[in-house]
Amino acid sequence: QVQLVESGGGLVQAGGSLRLSCAASGRTFSSYYMGWFRQAPGNEREFVATISWSGDSTYYANSVKGRFTISRDNAKNTAYLRMNSLKPEDTAVYYCALAFKPIPYYRSNTYDYWGQGTQVTVSS
Repeated sequence: QVQLVESGGGLVQAGGSLRLSCAASGRTFSSYYMGWFRQAPGNEREFVATISWSGDSTYYANSVKGRFTISRDNAKNTAYLRMNSLKPEDTAVYYCALAFKPIPYYRSNTYDYWGQGTQVTVSS
């Protein structure tokens, strides 16, 4: 069993930045991908970014490419999502997720474990 806990959400003005963290605990000795998804009210959960175990491979949704950066620290079992140039349309609950077999990486049902989510609100 794996537990994921997100932190770092909050209220920020458009153009601002936030960094989300996701700490994993439990059965984390296997290599795994870490991903971020988000869900706005009335919308389906959508893929944001994902990163491989080594960090060599990263993938982003087109809507965040160039503004968001995903990273990880395996010594701390923690993944991060740095969000710059935030826009009101980035407002959502952000979830981190873990996948042992990340194909396809952009589908939520690929991921085996999920955090509880953290709210990000971007004001205009």
